[in-house]
Amino acid sequence: MEISVKRGHAHEQKTACLVVGVHAGKRLGSAAELVDKAMRGALTRLVKRGDISGHLSETLMIPEAPGTGAERVLLVGCGKPDGIKAAEYLQLVQKVARTIADAGLKNAVSCLSDTHVRDRDLGWKIRQTCSAFGGGAYRFDQMKSKPSKRAQFARLGLLVGAEEFAEAQQAANTARCLLSGMGLMKDLANLPGNHCPPSHLAETARDLGKAHKSLKVTVLERAEMEKLGMGSLLAVARGSVQAPKLVTLEYSGCPDKSRPIVLIGKGVTFDSGGISIKPGAAMDEMKYDMTGAASVLGVMKALAELSLPINVVGVIPAVENMPDGNAIKPGDVVTSMSGQTIEILNTDAEGRLILCDAMTYAARFEPEVVIDIATLTGACVIALGSHASGLLSNHDDLADELLAAGEKAGDRAWRLPLWDEYQKQLDSPFADMANVGGREAGTITAACFLSRFAKDYRWAHLDIAGTAWTSGKAKGATGRPLPLLMEFIIGRANLGS
Repeated sequence: MEISVKRGHAHEQKTACLVVGVHAGKRLGSAAELVDKAMRGALTRLVKRGDISGHLSETLMIPEAPGTGAERVLLVGCGKPDGIKAAEYLQLVQKVARTIADAGLKNAVSCLSDTHVRDRDLGWKIRQTCSAFGGGAYRFDQMKSKPSKRAQFARLGLLVGAEEFAEAQQAANTARCLLSGMGLMKDLANLPGNHCPPSHLAETARDLGKAHKSLKVTVLERAEMEKLGMGSLLAVARGSVQAPKLVTLEYSGCPDKSRPIVLIGKGVTFDSGGISIKPGAAMDEMKYDMTGAASVLGVMKALAELSLPINVVGVIPAVENMPDGNAIKPGDVVTSMSGQTIEILNTDAEGRLILCDAMTYAARFEPEVVIDIATLTGACVIALGSHASGLLSNHDDLADELLAAGEKAGDRAWRLPLWDEYQKQLDSPFADMANVGGREAGTITAACFLSRFAKDYRWAHLDIAGTAWTSGKAKGATGRPLPLLMEFIIGRANLGS
């Protein structure tokens, strides 16, 4: 999607659709007033007769706009004129983007930057508007022999005042890079397992390294992982003909060699459950079990395009979890890279088995913080639904920082406890720990397992099982938690600059 920042008067904009606001109390916004004057009071008459009242997220499409440069005008209810909440603005721009996409329009100019949002600046409004329209414009039809002929939204204009132009340009560039990373993330996640095995994630990383000099890419093969003692990760890969990969991407944006943020993304490119096989219903959605890995690749692409002054390392353990005669079995004991032994009681709890070796490996980068991102537990879906990602951490300040980033980005997380009392659920009579802790508190005990491999650094775990994709007929990757992660990283970069 092409994004451009525009100056000038609203009624002069050449576009298929001009988006202007009406506030509660039937008050036209500043841009709408100019359009109303050009249309000889047409908007005022519509408001007076009650066609639109200004209540939040109301929309009214006007098919003709004589006197303006626009083919049509979309009136949008912007709520109270003295300001709306950030969550309300997100609701507003998402509704606008859906309305324009449903109308089959290819371009639009938004004048919604004149809407007052409490505790948010112009840059935030610009980024959120771009994100909403970018989400509406996204389409995945790579696997179809006859892609849809329906018009796809392609160009968004953002009208701002002359004094706001530079700030808006910077925000639009940030949004453009974030959408680029999110597009890659969604494409990878939506690919079926036969088109996106571990080798495809590795090749995608290599392609990013070739395209961006700031990225150094390394791919470890099975033999190299065996030398490192990654018995836990390799155990998961034993049942598949697809070779495992350990991919690292090092982004060096800060020449002072400051300690990096390390992101670890779970990359199970298809999860059958292994010997502990999953039910057949909706098993096709287990292609999304690599969304953590996809989010890391998306973040690294966005970082490289933004050229942020910060150091970030992405680590992706990539495997396929399948059952065959060589697959791990319930009751098997494996030795992780850390030397700790694990009794595998359920082969469908495989994500933590690959993450734990990646977390041990991450220590070599002397990280400032480590964040793992994983579609880890169905229990998180039961606990939080699709609204919030689960967050668990061994460091309160880091957890608070991530929660604040998610709140600002509109990509919220909710913190769950990581108390010592839960650790005993992982006790095993035959190994240092079991890989599952029973039915109770499944999301928490999964994080307790991972915490045993994060004792040497500040660490946070994001369980995105409920937020990474939507199910049903309109199933597809959501792009979460890339907005949260990028908000966190941008905040860190700004503090260091």
